[in-house]
Amino acid sequence: MSVASDKKNKDMLALVTGASSGIGLEYAKQLARDYHTDLLLVSNQEQEQQQVANELAATYGVKTIALYADLSQQDAAEKLFQYCVDNQLTVDILVNNAGVFFFNPYCETSMKRIELMLNLHMITVAKLTRLFGEQMLQRELNAEEQAQKICRKPRRKGYILNMSSMSAWMAMPGIQTYNATKAFIYNFSKSIWYELYPKGVNITVMTPGAVDTALFGLAPNLRKLAVALTVSIPPEKLVKRALRKMFRGKKADMPGVINHLCTPLLKHTPDWLVMLAIRLIGKYQK
Repeated sequence: MSVASDKKNKDMLALVTGASSGIGLEYAKQLARDYHTDLLLVSNQEQEQQQVANELAATYGVKTIALYADLSQQDAAEKLFQYCVDNQLTVDILVNNAGVFFFNPYCETSMKRIELMLNLHMITVAKLTRLFGEQMLQRELNAEEQAQKICRKPRRKGYILNMSSMSAWMAMPGIQTYNATKAFIYNFSKSIWYELYPKGVNITVMTPGAVDTALFGLAPNLRKLAVALTVSIPPEKLVKRALRKMFRGKKADMPGVINHLCTPLLKHTPDWLVMLAIRLIGKYQK
């Protein structure tokens, strides 16, 4: 069922981080188009974010707010939450999507870049989940909201969607910090589900494999090949699946049969194969 046709859902507000491009932009687009959800879009790309907000509002008739914020700062979550409180914005859907990726030997990586990734992927995600999760738990749905259904499920007090990665199961040099932070997001989200779901708030964590965006810095021809071989998934396909799983109360999801088959093997990958993969990845990055 397409919720876009159900006008009762148009009063919901979704906060999407990293929404100026890539997966975050796709989340914003599908929430507006398919669920007629108002949007609070947060990014450190100020001009791009404002343009996206304007286009989505004009195209889909939803209310949009573009907010510049550096979510890699230690106090970014508190400032974002306070902005919502000060402007009387009630967030129904929180999509923790913002992320960075870089390939570098750990001892050659600057402390600034390490802190950026740790803060963005772990500290900010944990704090936003804590702050908005508590607010959602305290919310009481009115009779009209209680009657709403999203993806054939009764509407809940709130929804949180966290983006992890298949790399959470990988011990891979060069992307060691990225993998570790994604493992944190995965286990953190699944643990919190048991606390929030019985009280009316759903939290879902997605663990995709490669996604066809510019995040990983692969050359265009390799990106096309990866999609053709189903090694990589288009962002629109990933987001459609993620939103459906979130509204249906799914705790965790990994798209792709190949990913499911490969995940158990990642824990037992021979050292020589890991080293070969690292050399190939470094060779074909831009």
